[in-house]
Amino acid sequence: ASAVLGAFQEYRAERALEALRKLTAPEASVIRSGKEKRIPAREVVPGDILVLTAGDKVPADARIIEAHDLKLDESSLTGESTTVTKSADVLLPEDTPLADRVNMVYAGTVVVYGKGKAVAVATGMNTEMGKIAAFVQEVKEEKTPLEKRTDEIGKILAYLCLSVAAIVAGIGFFVWHYDILTMAIWAVSLAIAAVPEALPAVVTGALAIGMYAMARRNAIVRRLPAVETLGCTTIICADKTGTITKGEMTIRKIFLKKFSGKLIEVTGAGYAPIGELKIENHVINDPREIKELELLLLGCSLCNDARLEKENDRWVIRGDPTEGALKVLSRKAGISGELESRYPRIDEVPFSSERKRMTTVHRTDDGSIIAFMKGAPEVVLSRCSKLMVDGEILDLKKSDVEEILKINDEMASNALRNLAIAYKIIDKIPEEIDESFENEFIFLGIVGMIDPPRPEVKDALELCKKAGIKVVMITGDHKLTALAIAKELGIFKGGDIVLTGKELEAMNEEEFENIVEKVTVYARVSPEHKMKIVKALKKRGHVVAMTGDGVNDAPALKSSDIGVAMGITGTEVAKEASDMVLSDDNFATIVSAVKEGRRIYDDIKKYLFYLLGCNISEILIPLFASFMGLPLPFTAIQYLWINLTTDGLPAMALGIDPAEPDVMERPPRDPKEGILTRKETLLFLVFAPFITTIAILLNFIDGLASEPLVRARTRIFTLMIIIELLIALSFRSIKHSAFRVGITKNKFLIFAIIVSLVMQLCVLYIPVFHGPFRVTFPEPQDWIIGLASALVVFALLEIAKEIVSKMRW
Repeated sequence: ASAVLGAFQEYRAERALEALRKLTAPEASVIRSGKEKRIPAREVVPGDILVLTAGDKVPADARIIEAHDLKLDESSLTGESTTVTKSADVLLPEDTPLADRVNMVYAGTVVVYGKGKAVAVATGMNTEMGKIAAFVQEVKEEKTPLEKRTDEIGKILAYLCLSVAAIVAGIGFFVWHYDILTMAIWAVSLAIAAVPEALPAVVTGALAIGMYAMARRNAIVRRLPAVETLGCTTIICADKTGTITKGEMTIRKIFLKKFSGKLIEVTGAGYAPIGELKIENHVINDPREIKELELLLLGCSLCNDARLEKENDRWVIRGDPTEGALKVLSRKAGISGELESRYPRIDEVPFSSERKRMTTVHRTDDGSIIAFMKGAPEVVLSRCSKLMVDGEILDLKKSDVEEILKINDEMASNALRNLAIAYKIIDKIPEEIDESFENEFIFLGIVGMIDPPRPEVKDALELCKKAGIKVVMITGDHKLTALAIAKELGIFKGGDIVLTGKELEAMNEEEFENIVEKVTVYARVSPEHKMKIVKALKKRGHVVAMTGDGVNDAPALKSSDIGVAMGITGTEVAKEASDMVLSDDNFATIVSAVKEGRRIYDDIKKYLFYLLGCNISEILIPLFASFMGLPLPFTAIQYLWINLTTDGLPAMALGIDPAEPDVMERPPRDPKEGILTRKETLLFLVFAPFITTIAILLNFIDGLASEPLVRARTRIFTLMIIIELLIALSFRSIKHSAFRVGITKNKFLIFAIIVSLVMQLCVLYIPVFHGPFRVTFPEPQDWIIGLASALVVFALLEIAKEIVSKMRW
């Protein structure tokens, strides 16, 4: 078994590494001996000069030596949701966070715009991607809480069986004077009856059925015990980009001078061009009624190199995500691709990180020329001499500039990334379109964008709160952006702590462990930091679930108690390192998984308590009978038959019981808490076996007083089975009345009880079975007494359950 497990783990590690290899570029352009050539990415070595162009996947970590409007998508590595503009002229401190190293490019990231050259400084396992691969290999998987508890129960039962076998054999030989062979067979039969031998089947079956149910709800479980682990999760460490948020930049606010500081709200999230423009909750039905808004939207669409396309029922952006957000805004307002074709681009002044602006020139239907500029608000304003207010062109005064910049600062403080839009109309095209052309523009407004939360996340977070589960946001994004999203969703509240990767790095383990439970937002973190967070929470006794989709999430996904990867936007590396994959990338699916996990754990407890309670009764009855000088209550084959009829189908049916009404209204159980708590042990492993033993022995004594031994045994043999089948209905809930959870709600249990009763009737009424089972035909009064006794035991157990549930200890 150990060899198979080891081989399986090695296989999973290899799959994760293979996924990492797929993320690296298959080919690379390098300059060697003064000539540019294409070579396989694996042949790149430190010192090679890489030639980078739009669409390339970077083959190695490299220092930039030349950059022309070079932008990269590093979201899979850093969690940064926007493209990163790179520069060759910046010298940074050695401890600069990964996401802020603008003079470096990293293996596996993608060039989305511009071109440049860089000197390779690290390849293979020495790259940032390689370090993540090393983390994935190093992380050792731990046993889940359920595996730990069942191991403990297995040890307890092993000792119990040995003890029972020894005690019974001794009493039989010395007290009842049976021969050694008879008592050996009887002791083995009793030991078999004392063990819940269906435990592995019930646990595996319950988890497998849970896995199937979760797959139907878009949660694909890659490891069976992960279902139960999620059910006892106390903290979910959720990656912001692509998990809590859409991972798609979206325009949220528009500023126009016309509305005196009030902002236009844009609804909808992500790249889907569905949404409305509202001002003070009033929908702007036709943006063309506001001239500056119409021009601003036209500028968003025309001064833009991105493309919005539909692919497999999903809207995707080809190009820069920031420009994609502008394109989506124009589509929401009804500006179509056909309208864009009426304004062909005839020239442009491209964007650069130094200029912080972009200008495009277009020909209109009537032959005139219109130019649009977009860029940083302070830069665009410096190039404007006028502004449009309610369709009128006015002089841009100093007071106007101050007001606009103040609004811009307020929008930025809410984590919005802002761009200003301006335009001008000219009669003819200048001989040369360059920076000298970018003057005398008319200011239109500012658009503010953010990577927004998924619409369904807020409700899911409320359900998590109700279920006593804390959600912590972990991101590679900026602190301000992360805090704004956390406040909007209610993750961050007064008294909570926000921690950056740099601050986390400066703390030793003890300092961090002292505050880790107060931190709800982590920003600018690296894979190593995520590992540190998960380890600190686990040391504080939490069961930690980590969600994520990027390569940077893989080590933490594997080191957490349960790793949850995104199926649509998630990288193959994240999926291979995870325990569960959400096929719809929906954070709310986790809530369904939590419910399923709690149900499974409850059902396994019901099964265990039912079986142990019944088996303890089967042990106590012969022990008490021996002390009272009575003959053996059951024969060896009768014990095995009781074990088969009650420990079989009914017990397994309890393992797939529907969820209780309050399953998502109680806090997570303490991870250190054993399966057998004091209250439950008193009720189900002491009281239930005790009253069952009394009922059986009273009936046995009554039968022996007036009947032969075979008839007395027949009566209690049937009574034992009836009692155990009836109290199975009571065990449908550990805390609540059987009537509250519904006596007949578990159809499988009802079916199992009926099948077990039919099997017992066959033994009692088919003469061929009488000899082997040492039974005879029961009398009508045997059934009446048996049913009455069983109902009394059931009623006493229900009353005791109600009393114990109200006890505070």
